[in-house]
Amino acid sequence: MDLFSGIGGFRLALESEGHECVGYCDNDKFVKKSYQAIFKTKGEKEYGDIREVSNEEWRKFREKCELICAGFPCQSFSVAGKRKGFLDEVRGTLFFEIARAVKQIQPRLLLLENVKGLLFHDGGRTFAQILATLDELGYDAEWQVLDSQDFGVPQHRERVYLVGYLRGKSGGEIFPLGGTEREIDLEK
Repeated sequence: MDLFSGIGGFRLALESEGHECVGYCDNDKFVKKSYQAIFKTKGEKEYGDIREVSNEEWRKFREKCELICAGFPCQSFSVAGKRKGFLDEVRGTLFFEIARAVKQIQPRLLLLENVKGLLFHDGGRTFAQILATLDELGYDAEWQVLDSQDFGVPQHRERVYLVGYLRGKSGGEIFPLGGTEREIDLEK
């Protein structure tokens, strides 16, 4: 399940490794048109505003969805923004919509991405709340800050990646992960 899908960065990577998408969610109609032009989305469930997806609708994916990926909005946590965090009711609380979907779907794995500033926002309390929420949902988590320039992309872009494992259903360490200085084949 591709939440806050944008134009499909997670999907591109996951499909290149053999995964199939069962649904996607983004509230920007132009972004969704691009996503649909890039990927074969026929037969997949399409959602707009994540806040309008019911728990019942999410539960339809239980045992059909192994992984939820989400690059949730970062403006509330970025040093370039106002840093309102969870007090920003428009964007700052959307992590909890991911948590709501996770609670209903119960995928084996989570892959979340945000700005590096998420780790330090509000003295680390914001990230601690995210970890505590995942723990309450039954997920163990690991994370690492990765910089796109370490993976052959000509841009310095540091992001925190968090991998969550449903306790007792999956496991295995992913991080630490180092840059590979390899070329990325975007035509694949």
